[in-house]
Amino acid sequence: MKLETKSCCGPACCSDSDAKPDSITNAVRQRYGAIATAGLSSEQDGVRAVAEAFGYTTEQLASIPAEANMGLSCGNPITFASLRAGEVVVDLGSGGGLDVLLAAQKVGPAGRAIGIDMTKPMIELARRNATKSGATNVEFHHATIDRLPLPDASADVVISNCVINLAPDKRAVFCEIARILKPGGRVAISDIVLTRPLPDEVASDEAAYCGCIAGAISADDYRAGLIEAGLKYVQVIDTRADLSAYSRVEEGSSCGCAPSAHPGADGAVAAVLSKYDVNDYAASVKVYAVKP
Repeated sequence: MKLETKSCCGPACCSDSDAKPDSITNAVRQRYGAIATAGLSSEQDGVRAVAEAFGYTTEQLASIPAEANMGLSCGNPITFASLRAGEVVVDLGSGGGLDVLLAAQKVGPAGRAIGIDMTKPMIELARRNATKSGATNVEFHHATIDRLPLPDASADVVISNCVINLAPDKRAVFCEIARILKPGGRVAISDIVLTRPLPDEVASDEAAYCGCIAGAISADDYRAGLIEAGLKYVQVIDTRADLSAYSRVEEGSSCGCAPSAHPGADGAVAAVLSKYDVNDYAASVKVYAVKP
């Protein structure tokens, strides 16, 4: 596939006046770079438990290198993306390659699974995992998900797993999704949304942002953003998954999307989060949409 970067769908959609500063992006990049080199894998009970809690089967995890799963999921978009042989699927925030490698199995040799991640260590890890798996229909690109290095109308499906909540400019991400989808193309995203406003001490905490909580938006805002980008039939469905699955993982064995579980999370944010049940403020959702 020829790579090129196109402009997104228009200035009204492609900028977000409430976007966090570059320091947030750098913090997220640094945190996930550390996760990529932490040696986490499905061979660790806690990491495997997080993946299974959010819908991955034993068979799926066994079919790919153990290092592709680092306990970062909040759902399993492969289960509801309805991938078909020959399709091109793009994963936004592909991490160690978990969903890309599973998607590659679904689309087969005539299809293509493409991963996008802004963290170089994650890209390097994903490429190693692709080599280990023997997959020949995958590719990984180092880029941010608000400016994708892919042509217009080049993807049949866009997936993502607990990543869009980390993007400072979500409106630009939604526009890029609409731009790269072919007419009739579809969206299948697992993400975290807020069900009510966070306490100030959590909402303003950088580590809570890196942990997929403070950067999340409401389901209504998520739906409105996708519609504004030009997508139709948008659904944001609460999976009722228990987000405390992350906190049950033994210390040091997982990096799920909860700040206290990430490597390098400081004692202060862990103390703050210990006061609150994340399920009271956030939910794991399935997001569907179609490009007309």
